[in-house]
Amino acid sequence: MNNEIEIREAVKSDLPVLRMHEQEVVNAERPMNPTIKESGVIYYDLEALLENPRATVLVACHDDNIVATGYALEKPARDYLDHETFAYLGFMYTDPAYRGRGLNGKIIDALIDWATNAGLTEIKLDVYSDNDSAIRAYEKKGFKRHMIEMRLRTE
Repeated sequence: MNNEIEIREAVKSDLPVLRMHEQEVVNAERPMNPTIKESGVIYYDLEALLENPRATVLVACHDDNIVATGYALEKPARDYLDHETFAYLGFMYTDPAYRGRGLNGKIIDALIDWATNAGLTEIKLDVYSDNDSAIRAYEKKGFKRHMIEMRLRTE
């Protein structure tokens, strides 16, 4: 068994595994957001991300098994900001058996490199305020807390 982890761009043949990992992300986030539907949840248009020249989907592989994921997508910025576009990071997932090995950090580093090479100077992501471990991981990579989204359910 090879102990090397390879970071590579995802390809269409990875879609079945990517969709399973997407559902793991949904399941992990459901306790932090009780408004997520119980079934039929699709967070990402994975096919479109794979085909978009202004996006990249990365996977970490161990022995040809995908064990971590992440994507970067160029998005338009608000008109009043000093940058026209930014890189948005999402689909940050690591298989539980591989957590604690720095794979999320390696994916983030590769996504930051992609954004920098694409000429993007602003990188953003969303994280639930209750997800302390994810917040710590992102802060280790230099991300700063920026905005807090407020909500109110009236039912």
